[in-house]
Amino acid sequence: MLQPLVLFIFDSPTQIIFVVLIVALLFGAGRLPQLAKSLGQTRKAFKEGLREAEEEDASPAQITQSVAAPQISNMSDEELMAEMRRRVETKQQ
Repeated sequence: MLQPLVLFIFDSPTQIIFVVLIVALLFGAGRLPQLAKSLGQTRKAFKEGLREAEEEDASPAQITQSVAAPQISNMSDEELMAEMRRRVETKQQ
């Protein structure tokens, strides 16, 4: 995934080496591992936040479905049709 992006930005290996040297001069060779570590931790925290948000979005839907589920065996045909329409409408919203 990263390789096509790098190839699009840089036309030759010389450009890549030049940019790496500039970054090493700006941040220093000792600070580069710290920078890479902090970027990795930030990426991990971001993915974790996305996962938690997806879980939060999924859990209220499961709760409402389990609470609002009527007993189908005790319903008439008209009540079943009304329940089916209600469920379709809630899914579309």
